[in-house]
Amino acid sequence: QVQLVESGGGLVQAGGSLRLSCAASGLTFSNVNMGWFRQAPGKERDFVAAISPFGFRTYYPDSVKGRFTISRDNAKNTVYLQMNSLKPEDTAVYYCGVELRQYGSRWSVPRDDYWGQGTQVTVSS
Repeated sequence: QVQLVESGGGLVQAGGSLRLSCAASGLTFSNVNMGWFRQAPGKERDFVAAISPFGFRTYYPDSVKGRFTISRDNAKNTVYLQMNSLKPEDTAVYYCGVELRQYGSRWSVPRDDYWGQGTQVTVSS
């Protein structure tokens, strides 16, 4: 039912920028939080950003705050992640998620099929 397709990943040098896109279908897009997670090799999947249904509220961990910006276009059922000042530590597979929520202090999604397939971001030094 829910389908999320990420795009925009690639290889960039440290200090560079990338803009990720996530096209969603199978849900009432404008009614839910959307966001991004990432998973580096050998590490757990970590929260990156979230945005409220109409974009009035955004959330970021300290690791990306001031460098990454999440946005959405509800008319296109698309959420974006603008990543600036990229660091090698940002290297990971980036996943789009639907209906992001905080479970205690941890951000996640309520169903396993609320993840996209991921797009690789590699930052070289």
